[in-house]
Amino acid sequence: MMAAIEEAKQGLKEGGIPIGSVLVKDGKIIGRGHNKRVQDDDPVIHAEIDCLRNAGRIGSYKDTILYSTLMPCYLCGGAIVQFGIKKVYAGESKTFPGSKEFMESHGVTVIDLDLDECKTLMNDFISSNPELWNEDIGEL
Repeated sequence: MMAAIEEAKQGLKEGGIPIGSVLVKDGKIIGRGHNKRVQDDDPVIHAEIDCLRNAGRIGSYKDTILYSTLMPCYLCGGAIVQFGIKKVYAGESKTFPGSKEFMESHGVTVIDLDLDECKTLMNDFISSNPELWNEDIGEL
């Protein structure tokens, strides 16, 4: 999760939304990414999507674990289900509940770590950038 938090902080430094993600296989990080919607002017480059793109084609994803600083949204939850990722660790879900039930209904084990560092990152960002945050979650 620390690598995902580093990714979130990198995204914030770039002027983006502080959400980070890493994909792990056999104990090694094989992909990492952060939300780049602002930086790339692309509405679908969420942290998990960026992470999966950076991991590249790996064949089967069933033995991977995805870590994300925020509970994945339905877009990212759909990618998780589509690629057969079976375990997701979320840093928190207080600022955004995401698609936990959707993923679980498709056989994904979802663990919400409820980390203060992740909540602080998001709460500080949302307080400073409410319009950008509402755009990100489709509530403008």
